[in-house]
Amino acid sequence: MSNNTLTVEIWRGREEGKFDTFEVPRMASQTVLDIVTYVQRNLDPGLSYRFACWVGVCGSCAMTVNGKPRWTCRTHVDKVADEGVLRIQPLKNLPVIRDLAVDMTEFFEKWTKAKAHFVPTATRHDDFAQVSPSDPKRKEATAGIECINCGVCYSACDTVAWLGDYLGPAALNRAWTLHNDVRDGGQSDRIKAIAGTGGCQACHSHQSCFELCPKHLNPTASIAGLKRATAKAALKGEI
Repeated sequence: MSNNTLTVEIWRGREEGKFDTFEVPRMASQTVLDIVTYVQRNLDPGLSYRFACWVGVCGSCAMTVNGKPRWTCRTHVDKVADEGVLRIQPLKNLPVIRDLAVDMTEFFEKWTKAKAHFVPTATRHDDFAQVSPSDPKRKEATAGIECINCGVCYSACDTVAWLGDYLGPAALNRAWTLHNDVRDGGQSDRIKAIAGTGGCQACHSHQSCFELCPKHLNPTASIAGLKRATAKAALKGEI
């Protein structure tokens, strides 16, 4: 490596694979996604990875960079390259399709298991619901509403790593936003779903999801709210 180049180690293969090493030119304001794209276009056209918007909106370019899950389009090389070396891997806790691309099926299936979908109580013939932004429950919902399903929190979660049934931070965060949505009619079924095996009580509050969330959300706080909600439901005999 020189001052004008960067040593990059990129994972190749599936669950079983190896790191290939490349020398990539250094440029100003260079992102990790720039690096991966340079390798694919100039050095190894067989490299598989995923991206879409390139501007921090879609979240599809998430990868593990020097041990931490990140959006590669928003991660500047100068901030993460240790001693001029960059190691890029697929997201952890998800099956690898090939190289840097992972299968997100398991991630989204857990949203379904958590019943993290809106259940309407009104029809098209009803007036629009009016919910004040200052309402305490609305504030709780708003605090976690900006999740874009990138999978960073799921990859960072220690509990997901050792407990395969754990629903994960993203699904539980979504369940919490819906729990606080006064328009939603799925409260009872959702509380039962997230109180079971692999539900909110499995969270150990390590806060990796909070520390690494690119949207600066706090799934740990959302899960704590669900823990309180399930405890209240249990005392009332509802679960």
